[in-house]
Amino acid sequence: MEIKYAQTIVDNWIKEFGVRYFDEKTNTLVLVEEVGEFASLIARKYGEQSFKIDFSKKEINEKIKEELGDIFFVLICLSNQMGYDLEEILKSSLDKKTKRDKNRHKHNPKLNKD
Repeated sequence: MEIKYAQTIVDNWIKEFGVRYFDEKTNTLVLVEEVGEFASLIARKYGEQSFKIDFSKKEINEKIKEELGDIFFVLICLSNQMGYDLEEILKSSLDKKTKRDKNRHKHNPKLNKD
């Protein structure tokens, strides 16, 4: 799925089921909330914290995917309501990172340990 198409699908969903977009401040706070939920799962799956109840690896992976989907949805909402094209933003970001970092990581001894 192209990102532009995803932006259209989310916009249509908002118009049909969401009534309207939350304002930018609310959606930014919702984005932070979703990132926090994702971070909590990562801290428990890969970090030193433990889950309060036992989940199977499959359940944990499904929860992580769900949070990534929620993050992406809210990010699309924000870009839509502010009139930004996420495809163009991503292309620009990749171009910036390529120009800035094309050799940086290759020569980083911290990344090139065997």
